[in-house]
Amino acid sequence: MTDAASADALDPEDRKIITLARSARARNGVPEGAAVRDDTGRTYVATTVALDSLRLSALRTAVAMAVASGAAALEAAAVVSEAAAVPDGDLAAVRDLGGPGGKDVPVLLAGPDGRLRATIAGS
Repeated sequence: MTDAASADALDPEDRKIITLARSARARNGVPEGAAVRDDTGRTYVATTVALDSLRLSALRTAVAMAVASGAAALEAAAVVSEAAAVPDGDLAAVRDLGGPGGKDVPVLLAGPDGRLRATIAGS
């Protein structure tokens, strides 16, 4: 995990997925929002799922949406949460789909204010 650099240094496409995740989280009033970008540039946005019979984190839901839509790989992922870290199981879901050509997929962790707190590399 690397500490967040300046938000200004973020790629505009990475800033976009953080903004999408943040908006979804706020709109649904849930603990986390997430967005992933696949290897063709399509984005998938999700929030926490908390039903009696089904519980999924926002990131796992976003990865599942990408897979269900035919995504072959991910370029990046973002999670907006008050949590200090991304759970290992969520990182495993990103790793399972993987990046194009076997590349690592960066997972961006931002706070509710949208400020990048960490980039988890090698996911």
